[in-house]
Amino acid sequence: MDFKEVLSLLEKGMKHPLPGKEAQLSMSPNPQDLRRFDTKLPLNHRKSAVLILFYPNEDKAFFPLIKRPVYPGVHSGQIALPGGKMEEEDQDVIDTALREAWEEVGVLPQQVKLIGKMSDLFIPASNFLVSPILGYSEEMPDFVPEEKEVARIIETAVSTLYEPTIRKKKILEFSNNFRLDTPYFEVDKEMVWGATAMILSELLQILENGKY
Repeated sequence: MDFKEVLSLLEKGMKHPLPGKEAQLSMSPNPQDLRRFDTKLPLNHRKSAVLILFYPNEDKAFFPLIKRPVYPGVHSGQIALPGGKMEEEDQDVIDTALREAWEEVGVLPQQVKLIGKMSDLFIPASNFLVSPILGYSEEMPDFVPEEKEVARIIETAVSTLYEPTIRKKKILEFSNNFRLDTPYFEVDKEMVWGATAMILSELLQILENGKY
């Protein structure tokens, strides 16, 4: 999709009510963990933010996904958006998203022009409330992965998300015989599932709303 077209759709789509839960659920693993949508979050939940950064590549709209390294933790090896937990020095979740994008993939905060904030999503497994921030850069960033936090950067065309062949499902098996029937996007041979897929599902609905 054309870079300017995507920005126009986002600008218009963000004027509509956010799709939120309905869009997120379409890419939610089953059985669904409805704690994600409980209006009363745990008192000790942690705030975090991710940045969906659009940029032009030969006039087409792209955004970066990252692959987490393998480590002892619930998100080990997963595909994610650049982001992380709010620190004391962050004034708000926008600050968090910009700082994390700088630290993880080398995007200068002053390069980013803000579009808005999508619906928050709670992740029970890690107790994080994630705020997805939309932004864009008029030039392709000079990405630099932070080797301790980013195994690889996947430069993803927005048009990829519209390809019907990338939407798939599989059963994920965990310890204690726990199984999840998991919808996902297959991007560059990687499985994009869970919160990231749910966030991208809302993004697609916002783009669709921008047509009206």
